[in-house]
Amino acid sequence: MNRRAMTHRFRLLSVLVACLALAACGSQDPGQTPSDRPPLEGAAIGGPFTLVDKDGNTVKWEDFKGKYRIVYFGYTFCPDACPMDMQALMKGFGQFEQTNPELAAKVQPIFITIDPERDTPEVVGQWTSAFSPRLIGLTGTREQIAAAEKAFAAYSAKGEETSGGYLMDHSRIAYLMDPDGKPLAMLPVDKGGKEVAAELRKWVK
Repeated sequence: MNRRAMTHRFRLLSVLVACLALAACGSQDPGQTPSDRPPLEGAAIGGPFTLVDKDGNTVKWEDFKGKYRIVYFGYTFCPDACPMDMQALMKGFGQFEQTNPELAAKVQPIFITIDPERDTPEVVGQWTSAFSPRLIGLTGTREQIAAAEKAFAAYSAKGEETSGGYLMDHSRIAYLMDPDGKPLAMLPVDKGGKEVAAELRKWVK
């Protein structure tokens, strides 16, 4: 990993730690234990964006108001991390949907590319459909993507060149947001679908 990537990842970790500390310092209901409260409650994560879907239609953050949202930043040319994370995420979502179809209908999984130069609407649409028809893929201009990344404390940077094209350094976080667009938790995509499903059952009401 190059020095710039390490620096950016350290800054991202610092932001998340600060957000979690802020959430932990919030007021707590007398009958509520810390484990009952969303771990990202009160964190400054999430915010408005304007992007486009696979058909080139404009999509805004407020379009999802009233739904729980799962937000992940990645790119379709990613050789390993993004496909593995999406497989675990959508497998877990599928398990949750099987046992809780009415609750799952309230959830919208969203994939936002960090590589708009290559990830056109068509490319993003084809890639996300391979994981689930419920997964929405979004792209946009470099400026639009940067604004979305900033709102969600996501990190990305152009990485090394390979024979198959350049790679991207990026954070690997799947945020679960509530119907008002406020952060609830980070879904454990690194632990597999079963753990993702368990976390969804915990917070989606």
